[in-house]
Amino acid sequence: MAHNDLLSSPPRVVNLGLEVFADDLARAGVAVIDVAWSPPAGGDATRAALIAELAAAPETRAANAEAARRLIEADPALVDVRPAGEVIAALGERVILHAGPPIGWERMCGPMRGAIAGAAVYEGWAADLETATTMAAEGAFAFHPNHHFDAVGPMTGLITRSMPVLVVENRRFGNRAYCTINEGLGKVMRFGGNDAEVIDRLRWLQTALGPALAAALRAGGPIGLKGLIARGLAMGDEMHQRNVACSSLFLRAIAPALAGVVEDRARLAEVLAFIAGNDQFFLNLAMAVGKATADPARDIAGATIVTAMSRNGTDFGIRVSGTGDRWFTAPVEMPKGLYFPGFTEADANPDMGDSTIVETIGLGGFAMAAAPAVAGFVGAGSAADAVNYSRAMVEITTARNPEWTIPALDFAGVATGIDVCKVVASGVAPVINTGIAHRRPGVGQVGAGIVRAPLACFEQALDALAAGA
Repeated sequence: MAHNDLLSSPPRVVNLGLEVFADDLARAGVAVIDVAWSPPAGGDATRAALIAELAAAPETRAANAEAARRLIEADPALVDVRPAGEVIAALGERVILHAGPPIGWERMCGPMRGAIAGAAVYEGWAADLETATTMAAEGAFAFHPNHHFDAVGPMTGLITRSMPVLVVENRRFGNRAYCTINEGLGKVMRFGGNDAEVIDRLRWLQTALGPALAAALRAGGPIGLKGLIARGLAMGDEMHQRNVACSSLFLRAIAPALAGVVEDRARLAEVLAFIAGNDQFFLNLAMAVGKATADPARDIAGATIVTAMSRNGTDFGIRVSGTGDRWFTAPVEMPKGLYFPGFTEADANPDMGDSTIVETIGLGGFAMAAAPAVAGFVGAGSAADAVNYSRAMVEITTARNPEWTIPALDFAGVATGIDVCKVVASGVAPVINTGIAHRRPGVGQVGAGIVRAPLACFEQALDALAAGA
């Protein structure tokens, strides 16, 4: 453009930094493009230099490439359903596994405490909820994170020895992961429910559904889950808040074998109806897939890739490949979303559950573009906003998974391999789709929404990587 044209043409402005400057120009009728920008690492020069050093290091790039390769090459399959005590050796008398990083009774949130009381009654360790609560406060139970035992659980995430668990094997790397069976919607233990209805349903899962699924898998063989998830993404699922397609696809895969092994026709009808009537049935399978997929990426020296994200209603925690099994924690945040009639944010408990393992492998909030119906359900805005969430996650990951593609992104693969360095450098925290539990035990789910992982977890991990820890 000639200099005289520049002076005679209307101004065209690109604004970097404070939005208020762009707002003033727009009000004045000036065309302006506002670029969201902040200095690397939030202006922390020390961390910015550390990030640049790690990013340039050949050993870091090689380690992250190896971690991403393991995530992408995973081949998860449902191979069995077993009582948890038979496959998790640590689950003995009065041992309770829970979601999130380690926590003691004194710091547990209301839904977690309520679920623990219900689990104690379910196992026969206490005669009633009041006795169970007293026992827990007096130290009668041993509490451990699911992640310490190759397991995951949604929301409160409780696993005790009698509960049937889905056994998912990563056939590429030979490791296994475990997750309980989804209880359905309404008042359920994962949201802190603990009354007779909740406990009776758990016993039905233990005595009816679990054994039926196990027998069907023995008769029909393992069910591959990687391809099933690929189809679900094309059908509108993202595997955290929307699992309608994958739940249906799973039922289609397992139903013939179920029909062949469940001789009691009434029991068969009951089993099929339970799966068919639970749109979130596949969530727990997706979580076991996440755990089985992410675990082989652990313990790679120099890797800055996140291998677990989890929360217990009090703390949010992450694990990073290059720092082994160490947890980096920060206070968990409150979801922003939509509430069921009669409930508000004042009723909500802060975020909780191991279900963020699906975001860790590129699903859930990272794949929101695949599920425009979710955007309205969790209060994320429009379908275009859902696409923007998925695009933003590319900025903080190292790769795309070519086997899990999203039609709305021109069949680009989901963003995979959360890089601690990229999170801290950009200030963009992983986005998570989540259910919202009532803060009091026994009430259950009150809504659904969006939450971000706390940046402090990633900053701590970065500092530990710099220290060689």
